[in-house]
Amino acid sequence: MNIKSTIRTAIVLAGLTALGAQADENAIRAVSSPDAPKAIGPYSQAVRAGSVLYLAGQIPIDPKTGTLMKDAPIEDQTRLVLENLKAVLAADNMTLANVVSTTVFMKDLNEFGKMNEVYGTYFKTTPPARATVQAARLPRDVAVEISAIAVKP
Repeated sequence: MNIKSTIRTAIVLAGLTALGAQADENAIRAVSSPDAPKAIGPYSQAVRAGSVLYLAGQIPIDPKTGTLMKDAPIEDQTRLVLENLKAVLAADNMTLANVVSTTVFMKDLNEFGKMNEVYGTYFKTTPPARATVQAARLPRDVAVEISAIAVKP
């Protein structure tokens, strides 16, 4: 091999290595945390695609005991749901500060004020964009479910 062939080979290998690294960064992969409730169906707690993490809706299940808090006040349910989301974010080295959007599903929008008061304590600076909807029925008859999208800049 002459010097030109060697340099050409080195450039090609460097390019392939860079492409491989880029492909790994853009790979779609599941993210999960033992500190959040296990998925109760065929879905992931979260999925990372590039720099974006899509978090499945969390409901008020205590991850340590598996206890469903469906009869607890909306404030307690909201707090546990947000703690579960925090745990999934932490599994991907993120915090609530990385959240850019949430969707809040509520059994009864008459309790919006109570939910919103707790929600606001978790998102003090740069609150994410949010949609809130009343659903006829939520999984396991809970009062609130929240999903989120987070970005790692």
